[in-house]
Amino acid sequence: MPRVRASIRVTRTATCSSSSSTLSTTSGSRNALVILTRCKMEQPMAKVRFERDGEVGIVTLADPPLNLIGPELVDDLEKRIEEAESTPLRALLLRAEGENFSAGANVGAMFQNRSAQEAHALLTRIAGLLRRFEQLPFPTLAAVQGLCLAGGLEMVLACDLAWAADSAQFGLVEAVIGAIPFGGGAQRVAERAGPARAREIVMGGGMYDAASFERWNILNRVVPAAELAAASLRYAQRLAAGPTQAHAATKRVLREYLDHGTQAADRLIPAVAAPLFETEDMQSGIASLLKDGPGKARFSGR
Repeated sequence: MPRVRASIRVTRTATCSSSSSTLSTTSGSRNALVILTRCKMEQPMAKVRFERDGEVGIVTLADPPLNLIGPELVDDLEKRIEEAESTPLRALLLRAEGENFSAGANVGAMFQNRSAQEAHALLTRIAGLLRRFEQLPFPTLAAVQGLCLAGGLEMVLACDLAWAADSAQFGLVEAVIGAIPFGGGAQRVAERAGPARAREIVMGGGMYDAASFERWNILNRVVPAAELAAASLRYAQRLAAGPTQAHAATKRVLREYLDHGTQAADRLIPAVAAPLFETEDMQSGIASLLKDGPGKARFSGR
């Protein structure tokens, strides 16, 4: 039986939402057209998303089931931080898709076979991203479920407030690879729980439940897992309805205290608090208090 040669020509469309590949095959005198869907030709889905719910920004880790931190997620996180910085928000919620917040770094992709010079550049970048997140001029809240380890926990620690499901588990486990927390986890745990507890958590490399982290003031609140998503969004909306410029001043004063002590924070207060007297929020807050009593003011963020 004679061999039949087939020539194949493939033409790919540029997009995938309605994209296809057309294969023209020639076998003798017969031609056939085959349409193949090429979903892999789409741009890869973002591993971190940014969206808005009113005046609340929502940053979502979107690479379940483990939301491992690799180069692509770091790139996407940087983009989402830039969006948050350039969007007129009054609060931000950090959360994750799937059963786990984040199981930490993709160790092979992030750390394996790097020179000290390469590592220095990487760690400088990571520290800078988390500082930018920490310095956003409005309240930030993390909502954590499942595993929250290493770099995932460091993202949470960069937020002003942290809530967790009662089934969540936490750890700074970098000791298992002979490393330390690269994103400031040790010092930020120490800010909340003290240096002795930070030494235990980092050097021991163990796992801890949400109740322990709440008791040690690393978490602000623990809620039933089924209620976490809705409850944390409601609280973020409550923060967004508050006096945004006053919240920004509070963040600056507390950061000054943590970096330089009580007296330095005292010296900063006139500079950051005096401008509040001319804001619409403070003026309307005073008028509301005098007319209607406490808790009735409606703030605009101006």
